[in-house]
Amino acid sequence: MAFDRSAENVGNIVEFGHVNTRIPDQRLATLFYVTGLGLTRDPYLVTGVDNMWINAGVTQFHLPTGTPQVLRGTTVLAVPDLSHLAWRLGRVAPELMGTSFGFAETNDAIEVTCPWGNRIRCVTSPATRLGITHVELDTAPGTAPGIVRFYQRVLGTQARLIGTEAHVPAGLSTVLVYRETERPLPDFDGSHIQISLADFGTPHAWLAQHGLITEESNQSQYRFQDLVDPDTGAVLCTLEHEVRSMRHPMFARPLVNRDPTITNMIYGPGLESLVLGTQPEMLG
Repeated sequence: MAFDRSAENVGNIVEFGHVNTRIPDQRLATLFYVTGLGLTRDPYLVTGVDNMWINAGVTQFHLPTGTPQVLRGTTVLAVPDLSHLAWRLGRVAPELMGTSFGFAETNDAIEVTCPWGNRIRCVTSPATRLGITHVELDTAPGTAPGIVRFYQRVLGTQARLIGTEAHVPAGLSTVLVYRETERPLPDFDGSHIQISLADFGTPHAWLAQHGLITEESNQSQYRFQDLVDPDTGAVLCTLEHEVRSMRHPMFARPLVNRDPTITNMIYGPGLESLVLGTQPEMLG
């Protein structure tokens, strides 16, 4: 049999960790992310009222309390079942009236808007039962080729240009998609994503040499936010990246995920946890 061995290559981004946007109200965030989307609040870390971490498979949403932020794009979330998701969203809709919340069903997805305007496209995926599969980001016309060069040369990824989109593999099951648009782009509001790199030091050296490091967090983490064309130095897009090494203590941390279809009224002992992993048909 002939196999495309290159399809198994991961590249230098070995993990996609989370999308981070501020939210002003943990009660509404719980209604939306936990009760509505059916995700799980991390039971071990950040359990106060100034931040909340929401588990989605091996990925997370980080939701610090503050002035709301809206990602310039759409987060694509794989879920086990769209019909049950639609039922849950309908149940929380009355309590989210007066916010930006809404959802619409299509043939193969549910387009959801969080109470503060963030867009989440919920889909089913044969490869990922639950988790963030894509982060689609709006960018200005003509910037996608330079964004591909930035991720290839600076971060060591296998980014590629597809039409007017930059596709950047981020870990085993997530892709960053920078999509050119003619629509006016809002000012950058500080929202960020988190990634982990195998080669942690080489990108840092390049970014530091070009004055792009915005935070030296600790030995195993730093941040930058401007994506620049390596050929010209022109800023192409702004999105804060929280960059971790594989020696970061939270790299590949196991996350608790519940099965939202199990309730106190429909309960089976030991069935509370959602089983993740590749679907059998993907194994051939």
